[in-house]
Amino acid sequence: MTVIRSMVLVSDDPLSRERNAGAVQERFAEEIRRRGLEGEIAVHTISGIRCKTVSPLAIVYPEAAVYGPMRVEDVPLVVEEHLVRRRPVPALMPPPHKFSGRLAWLPRRKGTLPAEQRVVLQRVGVIDPESLDDYLAHEGYEALRRVLGTSTPADVIDMVYKSGLQGRGGAGFPTGLKWRFVAGAKSKKKYVVCNADESEPGTFKDRTILEGDPHSIVEAMTIAAFAVGADEGYIYVRGEYRLAQARLRKAIRQARQAGFLGENILDSGFSFDIHVHSGAGAYICGEETALLESLEGKRGEPRFRPPYPTTCGLWCKPTLVNNVETLANVPAITRNGWQWYRMFGTPGSPGTKVYTILGNVKRRGVIEVPLGITLREVIAIYGGGMEDGTRLKLAQTGGSSGSVVPASLQDTPMDFNSYKQAGVSLGSGALLICNEDTCVIDLARVLMNFFRVESCGKCTPCRVGTRRAHAILTRISRGQGTMSDLDELETIAEALATLSNCGLGTSASVPLRDILRHYRAEVEAHLRLKVCPAGVCAMEGSRD
Repeated sequence: MTVIRSMVLVSDDPLSRERNAGAVQERFAEEIRRRGLEGEIAVHTISGIRCKTVSPLAIVYPEAAVYGPMRVEDVPLVVEEHLVRRRPVPALMPPPHKFSGRLAWLPRRKGTLPAEQRVVLQRVGVIDPESLDDYLAHEGYEALRRVLGTSTPADVIDMVYKSGLQGRGGAGFPTGLKWRFVAGAKSKKKYVVCNADESEPGTFKDRTILEGDPHSIVEAMTIAAFAVGADEGYIYVRGEYRLAQARLRKAIRQARQAGFLGENILDSGFSFDIHVHSGAGAYICGEETALLESLEGKRGEPRFRPPYPTTCGLWCKPTLVNNVETLANVPAITRNGWQWYRMFGTPGSPGTKVYTILGNVKRRGVIEVPLGITLREVIAIYGGGMEDGTRLKLAQTGGSSGSVVPASLQDTPMDFNSYKQAGVSLGSGALLICNEDTCVIDLARVLMNFFRVESCGKCTPCRVGTRRAHAILTRISRGQGTMSDLDELETIAEALATLSNCGLGTSASVPLRDILRHYRAEVEAHLRLKVCPAGVCAMEGSRD
């Protein structure tokens, strides 16, 4: 697998373009092609960062080395010395005192390569997803062959545990530990379930994996089943993902015919089969116990825990439930080893993360980058900068259930530990980037409307709390709120977080909690002054 080891970013602001930045970028690309390094080194532009005294800039990662002002004739030296011989060129670097503003943070941002490290998405867009031959030609089912041929279930679990892989569905629970719980449960019948009910607004990373590389999920589930002692699996797919379902079913048929699934897989004596189950469009079924209820033909409502699915899951049997992205990491880990996987990310949060980027950025889409990258880098490098020259106000991570991350945290490493220490969560991987034209009251109102509509109604805090919070936020957005509404919103947020029966209710508290913590002055402007600082809310009450 080819891995991008370095990235060159050339500044693309108007001043840099005026000073021949386009020719500098073209020369970098030409020199890299001439040396046959285009598979290892990526060249892109970066907007939103400029320095009058050193434009145009060339920033080389992972060292975060800044060169400038760059001339076309300087490019071959940087390529030969820095990118080929791995020796920075101090003579072409501006002195530290010339760094200012948005550039000042760069020399301190070292060690993590903010280039795409494709582990989960390594085949997406490269192979024909409906071709087993294509999958096999790109190391497909090699991990399964190795596991069934040379490893014990305990070996596989130990490898996944040592890799540090954490659940990519949002909770970040250690995957190897969950596998160990299921493996240790006493039962002749066990299940492996892939949670592909991706109903989080703004999230389509799992869909990208399912549609672009369906065999990777079949292989991952089979490896997981061998490790925990299961003989049957289910993929619970969001009902709207018709193409993903079709490709999964075809991949399962192909795997059975080729001996990678079914009875006596690869003559190993191990048997396992997979079924595809289409969801009915209920957001609550993304919660693992509600998903299991739905699989059993019941109304999709969360169960009381304990017992947990690891000991009493599908039809009261020990069940391993993993997210699509979590499982998609497994073949690469078991094929390359846990030490290889820990080369990416941070010591506390190894590996890569797939994100969807949406909102007020120039480029939107799906990326896979090492955990530990910063929000500033995601926006500047992959989002192409903020659109229309606006400034970042906040980012919401993980769709509706994610945290509202203020601009002040944009240099916090995006990993499970760092975000937890900062009082926010990484979530499932949807990044909604919002500029200063976003009103936090309007944002929270839209989110609470989603939660009240999607609440299954089983528990009172969620059923009543989400409706009440939405009503209060709507009243505030019309200029009819009072200061007492603040206290009530805080009470509702606390009740949702502590008394709700499942993750939907507790997640509904997050936007309320975050806007009151980080944007209280803006909320109070709606209440005291009857003014929406962002100019979004109608504020009808201000005319009373």
